[in-house]
Amino acid sequence: VVSTQSTGPLLFILFINDLEQVVTSSRVSFFADDTRVSKQISCLEDCQLLQQDLYKILEWSRRNNMKLHEQKFELLNHLHTKNSVVSELPFHNETLSYLVSSDISLHPVEKVRDLGVMVSSDLTWSAHIGTIVSNARSKLSWVLSVCRTRDRAVMTTLYKSLVRSLLEYCCPLWNPGKVTEIQLIEGVQRTFTSRVSGLKNLNYWERLSELKLMSLQRRRERYIILTMWKILHNVVPNSCDIQFKTTHRHGAVAVIPPLSRSSSLHNQALYDGSFTVIGPKLWNKVPQTVKAAESFNKFKCSLSDFLALIPDQPPVAGYSCSWSNSLVDYSPARWSDI
Repeated sequence: VVSTQSTGPLLFILFINDLEQVVTSSRVSFFADDTRVSKQISCLEDCQLLQQDLYKILEWSRRNNMKLHEQKFELLNHLHTKNSVVSELPFHNETLSYLVSSDISLHPVEKVRDLGVMVSSDLTWSAHIGTIVSNARSKLSWVLSVCRTRDRAVMTTLYKSLVRSLLEYCCPLWNPGKVTEIQLIEGVQRTFTSRVSGLKNLNYWERLSELKLMSLQRRRERYIILTMWKILHNVVPNSCDIQFKTTHRHGAVAVIPPLSRSSSLHNQALYDGSFTVIGPKLWNKVPQTVKAAESFNKFKCSLSDFLALIPDQPPVAGYSCSWSNSLVDYSPARWSDI
């Protein structure tokens, strides 16, 4: 007897597999039962094509006896620039409303939760970071109120399993570049370390060293480098189309994509903080001896040993540091020294 628990997801994927063929003018993507339809809008005809694709999806669902939660449909608009001329065009209002049914229409929202990540209309991660920090602080408060012990081993185990995981979900995507956001996230771990027995008289940097913990900033950059290794070795899809070239001196080097000089300051900031730029920059900081690891586990261990040799002093309120603590800005006199 075949277990429905194991075949159910496979049958569902087979069932919705033809939906992509129905949508003809837009880009459609799936993950389990979540579906996203996106299209670049540059004229009134594009709006009409997107509306037609939406109708086709609704018709497909009726034809396959699959009821969609039309009340959960959400519309997110991304403008090329804050002062985009699209808002001045006659058909601009057409881009702000799409029909789902006779009594339900879609209107733009400021943010949408997509697979656990808050995506904002301005493509910044401030809303997501604020949400995860709030959730992590609530969880940390619960842990501190329920567990009376402040034993180092117990507290560290609870923190790593219940709190830190909330702050690191999908972090290669939303890794912050603003100091204020880095400090906001780091503040959760700073609060935790101050409650551990025997560490109250130490500053945050000293507590990290005593507990053998990486800063959250350093851990996020480590995850980005690990993701780059997976992309290079085809373990995960190269959705960002990151290119690599091999040199005798540095081994596999990631190519940083160019940016048009005419880009606005807003787009330049988005470019600098994107994974396609930060990922190659961090990867190129890793020595060839570390990159040469043949297996992922060996690479992960070698990378952790390498990072342990680099000073880890994240930016926190009230502390002054001579550098940003990001590997992108770290330039020793000789890499052989570390």
